[in-house]
Parts: sequence; structure tokens; C-alpha cells
Amino acid sequence: MATEITMNDLLQATIDEGASDLHVRAYMPPKLRIHGELVAIADEAFDEDDTFKLCHEIMTAEQSAEVEKNGGADFALSHEDGTRFRVSVFKERKRWGCVLRMIPSTLLTLEQIGLPDTVKELLFKPRGLILVTGPTGSGKSTTLASMLNVINRERGVHIITIEDPIEFYHTSQKSLVTQREVGDDVPSFAEAIRRALRQDPDVILVGEMRDLETIGAAITAAETGHLVFGTLHTTGAAETVDRIVDAFPTNQQAQIRTQLAAGLQAVISQILLPKLGPDGEVHGRIAAFEIMISTDAIRSRIRDNKTNMIKSDLQTGAKYGMVTLDACLTEHYKNGFISYDELITKSQDPDTVVSKLKEEMGRR
Repeated sequence: MATEITMNDLLQATIDEGASDLHVRAYMPPKLRIHGELVAIADEAFDEDDTFKLCHEIMTAEQSAEVEKNGGADFALSHEDGTRFRVSVFKERKRWGCVLRMIPSTLLTLEQIGLPDTVKELLFKPRGLILVTGPTGSGKSTTLASMLNVINRERGVHIITIEDPIEFYHTSQKSLVTQREVGDDVPSFAEAIRRALRQDPDVILVGEMRDLETIGAAITAAETGHLVFGTLHTTGAAETVDRIVDAFPTNQQAQIRTQLAAGLQAVISQILLPKLGPDGEVHGRIAAFEIMISTDAIRSRIRDNKTNMIKSDLQTGAKYGMVTLDACLTEHYKNGFISYDELITKSQDPDTVVSKLKEEMGRR
């Protein structure tokens, strides 16, 4: 059927429902992701003409040409009320479709996100690499934006963000903020980092460390006296270190391990889970974290290629602010914030988690 629904209507519904994502696809009704679950918001499906029309309501001619040429285009979009969306338009089976992710309009504090004070202390380091990792949709961008907001408010430094596309707009406060968009302002992440080093930066945000060249440039920037933030689609500190090292040819891996051991300040790995209210129903989402802070022991593990031993350092590193994902999940479960099923399916070692819970119950 030819629909009378406009993209503006769909965006408004996304905002009104507090959804994280909007999916528009041919031969399906529009769907919103609410508290992590996809929910249809209409009874009837769009046809191919509908999705073509809806996609083109939010695209420029250049973006449309990019979809035709490359099969997809990514960009940011502002709704009339100022709410911003990250947009991915694509072709699937020769039909047009799109996914729009709503970018929160207000930045959360680190406390609201659930990060400990030790993470705030990292934001005042003069140099080094801080990685925020996790799967797509785990809140990495929100966490990074909140971190930069702390620096922007409390430090008098030059912050350069390199993003594709720019998500959160930062107004310069105590700091000076320069935001560059890959594609519009600079051709690539790696090129943007190289140019940034000639622009008197103190803090550099690399929106996505997606290839060897970008990873190498970010590590070099951290080595040369800058505080660098980056993201990777990994879960867990040890996995993140391995992913970075494995991105390089074998003959360069020992050198990269040495550079990482010297420059890595922290890995903050996160996932988002449905949050339970006092009534046992889902009310929003809650983040669970694994936090690795670089210590002499951690640096030694990285340098000596013994990342399999990092997990035990996390378990004994509470005094440094470290926490394992399983410990964080268990705490959320004991506080009634997540279900038992979420605890078991999201934990890295469910058997150990269950046995520790049984031990605690037996001691009571």
C-alpha cells in the first residue's frame, strides 16, 4: 500500500516512545527498538515505493547517489525539535531501507552511567590511550561523550573529535572543542589523526578504530603526549588487546605489544541490558562494565603476550578500580536490576557465576 506516513511521523514516534532505533523496511511494518526489543508500531507493511519515498525524504542528492553507487550511506540527521539521529540507508534485495538510531539529547554524568570514580581520574591523565569497547548498540558513544563533557567542563585543553558521522555536538566550555566529520571535513580517520597532531591537540577522540592504519595512528598519538580515546567492537579487556595486536602483521606484533604496554591507560568494556523496576517489569536499560586499569602487572602481561592472565588481574584489582563483567552482572542481579536469564546469558563464565551465587546463598 502507498502510505501517508511521513518520515517525520516515524521520527516523532521514536522520540515519543523513547526508542533507541527505528527500522524501515519493505514488506514489513515500521519497527522500534524499545528496551532492547523490536516492536512493530503499525499493523500494515510498507511496500517498495513507500520505503523508497521515506528514505529520500531524509537524504540529499549526494547521499542518494552514494547508496546507488556503494549500496549504502551513513549520515547524521536533526529532527525539527533538535533531536539528532545517526542514519544508515541501504539497499537489500534491490529495495530501499534504513535504520535510524536516536542520539540522546542530554549527556549523562559518569555516575548516572554507572562508572566508578577511578574512571573520572583517567580523564585528567596527560597522555595515553583509553578504549571504550562493546558490541554495536552498547552505549559506547554515550559513554565517550559523557567523558569528553567532563574534560570540556573541567580542563582547559584542546579536544579534537574525529567521527563518522558526528553524533553529540559539544559546545566549547573551559576547553576548546574541534569536531571533524570523516567524509565532509577530512577523508579518513587515519588522515584526520595525522592532521590533528599539527593542530595543537591535548585530547583526541577517534570515533572508530576500524583498520590497521587508524589503530597505528591512534597508538602513535597516545605515545607522543596526547590523551586518545577510541572504540572497538570487542567485549572484554584481554580480547581488546588481542584484537589490536592481531590487526598487525606478525613481524610488527612484538613492537605493538611494547607500545600498547607503555601507552594503554584503560579498557572499559560495556554491554546494555534490560533494567528491571521494583515491579519486575522492564524500565529502560542498564549498563554492565568490565574495567581494566593499566598497572605494572597488566603492562607486563601485554608486553609478554600473556593476555590470558589479565582476567585474574581484574579479579584481584578492585583497589585500582578494576571490575570483571561477571562481577558487575552479579551485582546488578543481586540488586534486582537484571533477570537471572540475563545474568547467565551475558556472563563470560556462567558456571562460576552460578557456583558463587550458590556459595553465598549457603552462607546465609
